[in-house]
Amino acid sequence: MPERPQALFAMTAQNVPHIFPPEVLARLRECVEIDPTLVAHDFTDPRVRETLARTEVLVTGWGCPVLDPAVLDAAPRLRAVLHAAGSVKGFTTPEVWRRGILVSSAAAANALPVAEYTLAMILLAGKDVFAFRDLLRGRRAFPYGDIVPGIGNFHRRVGIVGASRIGRRLIELLRPHDLSVSLADPYVDQAEAARLGVPLLPLDELLRTSDTVTVHAPGTPETRHLVGARELALMPDGAVLINTARGSLVDHDALVGELRTGRLSAVLDVTDPEPLPADSPLFDLPNAFLTPHLAGSQGNEVARLGITVVEEAQRLLTGDGLRFAIDHSVLERAA
Repeated sequence: MPERPQALFAMTAQNVPHIFPPEVLARLRECVEIDPTLVAHDFTDPRVRETLARTEVLVTGWGCPVLDPAVLDAAPRLRAVLHAAGSVKGFTTPEVWRRGILVSSAAAANALPVAEYTLAMILLAGKDVFAFRDLLRGRRAFPYGDIVPGIGNFHRRVGIVGASRIGRRLIELLRPHDLSVSLADPYVDQAEAARLGVPLLPLDELLRTSDTVTVHAPGTPETRHLVGARELALMPDGAVLINTARGSLVDHDALVGELRTGRLSAVLDVTDPEPLPADSPLFDLPNAFLTPHLAGSQGNEVARLGITVVEEAQRLLTGDGLRFAIDHSVLERAA
């Protein structure tokens, strides 16, 4: 067995036991030499600094400090960053890539619960569950047995904006259902869409022809307000917008305007800003269903992120290539 490299946790300390519960931590320590009681949230801490000088592998997560040139100078042996979360944009710097440090992310594992949440919301919204829950709560009675027109998931048209990891997983999860699914993504061609098993449409056409639109594009300067007043106006009456990606993708002022007319509904797990101010009209609009950034890994799901890191650490130890290595050339247009 090769000698285990020195590793260091760099994240919010209270997250470590959730991401690495005892059985997952034990597997990690078979691959790397790591002290679970030493978690870097400040790379200038003397104890952290001493370990950083010997560190070959950083195990990062939410709350990781920025890896700027000064930090990297203090870690001359660093050769890999294994991120137990999604995006690495918040803490990596160009210097990380210039020095040839490998970076891996558990984004693929984090995509799974987001896709599951979105599937659930698509099916619930297709039944207009949220409105009927409120109606039943208010009336305390309902004409049971009557057929409710205008709802249902048989051949409901679902438009997916963005063939991200989440978007692709969602396509798989939707396949067993009697839904009509289409995709809009400027970086996907017809051949790739065919492999995914969905028609590729321009964004405007997808918006015009979908009963439910679910957004899975990355949050970049180019995608800010990707869905604005013009795009919302294209959506048919009664359509539902779902956003589990980044709040900045949707113009919230324009969305509030549309929701106030009662023409559309929205399911928002992310907002801009986040959290919303207490006086946001989105809290009170009956056709807005809000959840507090729950779609991503939560509760027992975060251990899946730790398992992904363990598997990457095993590959690093045995000399195999990292399965989820980040390609810096596409990072700018990724989440």
